[in-house]
Amino acid sequence: MTDRSLQRMIHVGCRELGLDADTRHDLQLAVTGKASLRDMSEAELQAVVEALKSRGFKPFGTPARGGRGRPPARRADVRYAHVLWRLMAERGVVRQPGPRGLNAFIRSRFGSVWGSVPIDIDAMTDHRQIADILDALKAMCQRAGVPYRDGGRR
Repeated sequence: MTDRSLQRMIHVGCRELGLDADTRHDLQLAVTGKASLRDMSEAELQAVVEALKSRGFKPFGTPARGGRGRPPARRADVRYAHVLWRLMAERGVVRQPGPRGLNAFIRSRFGSVWGSVPIDIDAMTDHRQIADILDALKAMCQRAGVPYRDGGRR
């Protein structure tokens, strides 16, 4: 993971834990002896991430509950939407990682256009709507500079 990715993960973790900038700096000083993320090595950044995890931060992709977490979506195109959302979450592009954030994005972006949106993307079956979601997510990735593999799809 790059230094920039780790820095973004730290910012996401602090936001999720409700830590303000002063508290984050205090944590960074306690863990590494450095207040600025820019002055830290990759190992020091990873130490800050581990400190956030010990306080309850669950990076995207880590099941919040015991066991395996949420089962994968049945449709490959819906799973791909989850992958794109996860890539952006790992880079700190999205405010709310995970399926809850993806579903909120879909409701806010497409609710007024479609008239109604399923409560969960995994329940979607209309291939045109799913293609619209994928197009929007790919555009977000491109704007944010998040690399993704399209595999020749739309």
